[in-house]
Amino acid sequence: MDYRKLSEQVEQLSNPQRSDIFVREFRTAVREGMFDAADLPERVAYPKVYSRRGGEGGTYNKDYKDMIFAPTADFEAWFSGINEQLEQNKRKPRLKPSFDAYVKGDLSFEEAAQRTRERMQASQAKGQKLGAGRAKATAGKGVGRPKNAKR
Repeated sequence: MDYRKLSEQVEQLSNPQRSDIFVREFRTAVREGMFDAADLPERVAYPKVYSRRGGEGGTYNKDYKDMIFAPTADFEAWFSGINEQLEQNKRKPRLKPSFDAYVKGDLSFEEAAQRTRERMQASQAKGQKLGAGRAKATAGKGVGRPKNAKR
């Protein structure tokens, strides 16, 4: 029977920067029984290049445990679907709330107004609850020193 390594399959990805997600999806598919695979003792570096945060900069690589599997027709169909999904950029640019964004219709004014109203109501309720708790704690205790008390 024909066998293939997971590392060989990772090389066939059209977007190598998404290789870590592919390996995770592959392992999930094996765990769920979509196809069979076995662990190999060697570790292989992802083709993905990671960037360090902070002032140093630089890049580094991570590695994963290689696997062996039999490429069946089911696997090939699964791989083409996953490869197509990973080709697309998942991140959508976050639109910052601005006057222009609302005027253009990029952001929904009604949804933003509803969120603002909910946030303001929650803030008021929190203040009311906090004030009521303090009022109960100091009720009848005569907080502070009496007006005519001498030092």
